[in-house]
Amino acid sequence: MTIKLRKSDAKEPFSFVFLNAEGKTIVKSENYAQKASAKNGIESVKKNCLEDSRYELKESSNGKPFFNIKSTNGQIVGTSALFDTEADRTAAIAELKVDSESAEIIEE
Repeated sequence: MTIKLRKSDAKEPFSFVFLNAEGKTIVKSENYAQKASAKNGIESVKKNCLEDSRYELKESSNGKPFFNIKSTNGQIVGTSALFDTEADRTAAIAELKVDSESAEIIEE
């Protein structure tokens, strides 16, 4: 797993994505004004993704499963990609729990 810390030309230019070994997005963030805030967001995802109670399992308007990861205060710290099946979503959650702690952070 790799974590890409991105910077764009947006008003709030910093964001991040957690990518699996195949390079597919598992979790993405909101945009942050400060790089330090984005780094704190990465740490929050790493910490909160280990607890089942922090996952909010949802379904998109087109019926595709996805999830949000929430912090202890209920704020969403990461939103997953859309998955084809609930089994794919479950597998992504399992992969995130196992691999996120040791994931390398790459700044773009």
